[in-house]
Amino acid sequence: MRYLLVFVITLVFAQKTYSQTFEIGPYIGGANYVGDVGRTNFILPNGVVGGALIKWNRSPRHAFRFSLLYAKISADDANSNDSRRKTRGYSFNNSIAEASLGIEYNFWSFNLHEGHPQSTPYLYTGVSYFKADHLKLDAPHPNGKLVNQTANWDFAIPLVFGYKESITRHIVGAIEIGARYTFTDNLDGSWPEELTGNRMPTYEFGNRNTNDWYVFTGVNFTFSWGRKPCYSNF
Repeated sequence: MRYLLVFVITLVFAQKTYSQTFEIGPYIGGANYVGDVGRTNFILPNGVVGGALIKWNRSPRHAFRFSLLYAKISADDANSNDSRRKTRGYSFNNSIAEASLGIEYNFWSFNLHEGHPQSTPYLYTGVSYFKADHLKLDAPHPNGKLVNQTANWDFAIPLVFGYKESITRHIVGAIEIGARYTFTDNLDGSWPEELTGNRMPTYEFGNRNTNDWYVFTGVNFTFSWGRKPCYSNF
């Protein structure tokens, strides 16, 4: 993961700056978590997410993208379709502050310098670094309640699919669904070893073989500026 982050950063800053065309704008939408508490639906926003993103278009087919997003997530076993979770009765609230850097790839050529309208589906991936809370039961499983603890800093891999369309020659609107596969299993308190550094079998629950996910579903509007670029081959 560390080497992937270094590689992406190197690609961003290795290019000549005279060929820049930038986009910047707000992002807003809904957020949900997928893990060992509450519903198991992959896309079912029950919290809000907001922030901003900036893009550096390197060709009509790809751009480097950086975003800062903040989200609220929650889950409640009472809303689950799994009878075992309903009986268990756990619930929690958490927040996620995320910085993400990566590459956005357009399915079709998208170049506002060639005029309006333009549209294309796109994919985005890279690396995300986020801050949430560790959680931990205040009594051995299956009793107790999940309690927020200290900060949990970790990495995630974003897997985003979206569709964007030019509104004017300088404004682009997009809608996207983005899942984040995290490198932690303790957004929901199911694996307290990440917090304590020691196994705590009587405080563990859920499936140890799967890490937690969170999903952002939202829209963004970006405003472009910069002279017509001399795109490089990369």
